[in-house]
Parts: sequence; structure tokens; C-alpha cells
Amino acid sequence: MHNPNVNLPNFAFRGPSPVSIFLALIILLASGLIWFITGWYGWIAIGFFSAILVGYGVKVADQWEKAVVLRLGKFSHLAGPGLFFVIPIIDAVSNWIDHRTITTTFKAEQTLTKDTVPVDVDAVLFWTVMDAKKASLEVADYKDAVFWAAQTALRDVIGRTNLAEMLSDRERIDRELKEVIDMRTEPWGVNVNAVEIRDVVLPTGLQDAMSREAQAERERRARIILGTAETEIADKFAEAAKSYENNPVALHLRAMNILYEGIKEKGAMVIVPSSIVETMGLGAVSGLTSLASTVRNSDE
Repeated sequence: MHNPNVNLPNFAFRGPSPVSIFLALIILLASGLIWFITGWYGWIAIGFFSAILVGYGVKVADQWEKAVVLRLGKFSHLAGPGLFFVIPIIDAVSNWIDHRTITTTFKAEQTLTKDTVPVDVDAVLFWTVMDAKKASLEVADYKDAVFWAAQTALRDVIGRTNLAEMLSDRERIDRELKEVIDMRTEPWGVNVNAVEIRDVVLPTGLQDAMSREAQAERERRARIILGTAETEIADKFAEAAKSYENNPVALHLRAMNILYEGIKEKGAMVIVPSSIVETMGLGAVSGLTSLASTVRNSDE
């Protein structure tokens, strides 16, 4: 598919410039004035012929342009930027070469990666014509040639790259693309400034599969973290049990603290086995009631 953003080289005839038209009009007016003074009609013919020469011979190239001048079909010289003159009929400007950085978008559709995954890849190429003579004489359509060279290089690089590398290491692929394209376009006088991959589109089914895989991986990590936390908690409980083993007073105080935390909220009810209460030395139900009342009074 041809890139619609790439314009064909300017082989079309470029009409007279405003400067050449202005000079031609001055010559016509001057010849008419001389004819009016002298009365010789030859001045009109001379003025008309001179105006044609100036109108088609005087050219103006913009600051970023170079004009490729052919003389009788052979390369003569490069002209511009600015004002220059060519000999009508003998000289011809075949190309106007733009020396600014040109942007070309290109893509590779349904191209298989090294691990046989079909992908659509969009990329953009930044390039500059460094040698106007080569760009005009060595290739028939240098802009079109650069586009096709870039697209072919992109397909080659995709075929040598795994999908994971393409998604995670775009900078390396950009550098590799630049080297390949630059090698192909150097004989045409074209220098590649940079290549950037804009987007990598995966098949819908593969996107869903990768999404499920990523979700499963996150769940696995979450379970590992939870298991690790449970192990650490168990280790701490084991250390605490060793500390309370020979210190019943500390164990009682800890149990009382746990009980207090459970019933300190108003309206809270905690059911505790009587054996635990007796072990703590709090008595039976009356002890619990007294403790609860004490907690409520302290809160109020």
C-alpha cells in the first residue's frame, strides 16, 4: 500500500516566478517606451523576446531548496537557494530538491514475528536529502524509494524479533531499523535521522490471552506474599509462646489485654469460656460483669 503522505518528486514544470514576471514586465514597458520615443518597431520585438528569455530563464529557489539543472539532457550544476538563471530551451530544471527534514509514515500489516505472532506495526521515519545530485540522478523517485525501503526493512526486522522483545525493547529495534534503512538509502544521497515505532497492534485473541496471563501472575504473586506473611506471623507467635512459657503473669496480663480490647466498645459482647476466666483469676460471670462495668465507666 502506498503511503498517501509521500508526495512524488517535483518533475512537473514550475511556472515563472513573481520575480521573473516582474522583470519581464519592466522589459516590456522599457521597450514600449523606447519605441514610443524612437518610433522603431524593432524595439517591440526585442522587448518581447527579452521578456520571454527573462520570464523563463530567471528562477528562484527557496532557502531549503536546490534546483537540479540539466543542459541538453546532461547534468550541469545545482542552483539555489536564491535567484539564478538558466538558458531557455537549452537548460531545464529537472528537480527541486527539498533539504528539510521529511517525515514519512509507514506500516507493516499482519507480519509474523520470530515466534510466529501476526502483528500490525506503525512507524515514522525522519530523513533528509544530503546530496541533491544523487537523489535526482541515482533513483527515479527518491521519496517513493525511501518509503518502500523503510517498509521492507520494517518487515525484515519484525521477522527477526520475538514479540516480547518488540514490546519491551523498542529503542533497540528503532536503532536497528535506522541502520538498515540508512544503509539502503545512502546511495541515493539520503540520510536517515531517526526511526520510531509508534504502535504495535496485536490480534484480539492474543490480547485477551495476555491479559488473563497477567492477571494470573498477579494472583500468584499475591498468594505468595500472603503465604509469606502467614509464615512470618507464625514465627512471631512461636517466639511469643516461648516468652510466655515460663512467665504466667505476663500471659495473664496479655490475656486480660486481649479481653479488654474485645469488650471496650459499648454494647460489645464477648463470650469467654469459664475455664479461661478462672485461669486468669477473674472469677466467674461476676468478674466479667465487673470488668465490663469498669470499662464502661472509664469510657464515660
